[in-house]
Amino acid sequence: MSRLEAIAHTEAKWRIHEVTADFTVEDVWSFSTPGAGPDDFPAMLAALRAAGGLDKQPWPAKFLFAVRWKLGALFGWDKSSAGIGHRIASLRDRLPSDLRTASTGPDSDRMPLKPIYELEREAAREMANKTVHTVMHLGWLQGENDDYELRMAVLVKPNGSFGRRYMAAIAPLRYLIIYPALTRQWERAWRDREQSPG
Repeated sequence: MSRLEAIAHTEAKWRIHEVTADFTVEDVWSFSTPGAGPDDFPAMLAALRAAGGLDKQPWPAKFLFAVRWKLGALFGWDKSSAGIGHRIASLRDRLPSDLRTASTGPDSDRMPLKPIYELEREAAREMANKTVHTVMHLGWLQGENDDYELRMAVLVKPNGSFGRRYMAAIAPLRYLIIYPALTRQWERAWRDREQSPG
């Protein structure tokens, strides 16, 4: 994994740009997927789903997320009234007609990020609460060594000054714990994809 400049996301021809002009690019990362080709994005997504979510993260990352959910419950950050379809309209409402009829990928109540769309080389999901409206964008691009690689961009629209302070406060935790754990999980998912069921 390597951290990239925001321009690595903003200059790529992603469809997500059509509906996120009012969002800020918070983070952009690339993940190593050796041997990947241009048509392997669906295989990468399948590998990520087979690898599991937070349940498969190492204990420091799971601990941080558990603390975050506890604080959210205590202060009411994650009430449904503050989420997608309530305080915040889904980005699906902004989609052009061709994207609105595209696949969204799987969804369930256990997944905090809700699908916006899923295409052959990019996918987007969103989440909103009292702190922020955030989008996780996954894209599939050719890297420097000619292999294709997974790119993740995190786009945010903080909810006022509190949301901006919140994002600043959790930045060190993202860089020191969350992203390194995510990298190990996602890159291992690609390496182990042939052994993944289904």
